[in-house]
Amino acid sequence: MSPAEAVEVRSFWQELGLPGLIDVHTHFMPERVLAKVWDYFDAAGPLTGRPWPITYRHAEEQRVATLREFGVEAFTAMLYPHKPGMAAWLNAWAADFAARTPGCLHTATFFPEPGAAAYVGEALGRGARVFKAHLQVGAYDPGDPLLDDVWGLLAESGTPVVTHCGSGPVPGKHTGPGPIGGVLARHPRLHLVVAHMGLPEYAEFLDLAGRHPSVHLDTTMAFTAFTEERAPFPPGLRPRLLDLQDRILLGTDYPNIPYPYAAALHALAGLGLGPGWLRAVCRGNAARLFGLPEA
Repeated sequence: MSPAEAVEVRSFWQELGLPGLIDVHTHFMPERVLAKVWDYFDAAGPLTGRPWPITYRHAEEQRVATLREFGVEAFTAMLYPHKPGMAAWLNAWAADFAARTPGCLHTATFFPEPGAAAYVGEALGRGARVFKAHLQVGAYDPGDPLLDDVWGLLAESGTPVVTHCGSGPVPGKHTGPGPIGGVLARHPRLHLVVAHMGLPEYAEFLDLAGRHPSVHLDTTMAFTAFTEERAPFPPGLRPRLLDLQDRILLGTDYPNIPYPYAAALHALAGLGLGPGWLRAVCRGNAARLFGLPEA
């Protein structure tokens, strides 16, 4: 990160009159797990299928420091298992990371396996404030009976769950609005955060949010030139972004993005939805959802 880059990001939120940003979709995980994620991107794995240079390929301490330089007040540590037996271990790491990292919203995860409700309950007891569910990488059905008690716990506690449930960049067996919509039918109070605006099923997930007041969407990678090349957001849907202004949250996928952090912010500004919309998306909505001080 150059000093000029930090100035560019800080100028963005300062001009909106904000005290900083809240980014609900950033990735921190054990180093050996993150290394495997980066190896996957380096190899242009089948879920990406295109060159994907990691812009912020730095040591953990530097990655945290960069967010602070950008003026990101609060952020998450999105991590996720791809097989049984991983989630509890990842949750233990995430609890330690949150305890030693001011500004991190204590993040946890789960997988459909015996005991999932028990370790999710334990994570909530230790102060977890947000969960991550990755239906594409995990390749599991969110309606699996092994998860019913998990969704129930999260709905009852009001804990947001950032969920990759859209079919981008390639469809999975359990992606799309149908499977996760079934979960919402059983747990209508669930605070679901649809990652990546649900791309490429933008309209369908906007519809889902329209039917369920507890559903939010995060902006992760949406609207950027990188994403617009293959999964463009239909201009005709922009008015619906205003209709749902209070339930859209800033997310970036930092550090695993193939462009500078500021590009995500400028992409949001480029939608032309006004400074009030940007203030809500970049901080206000997340502050309200997570009970953080409002600007």
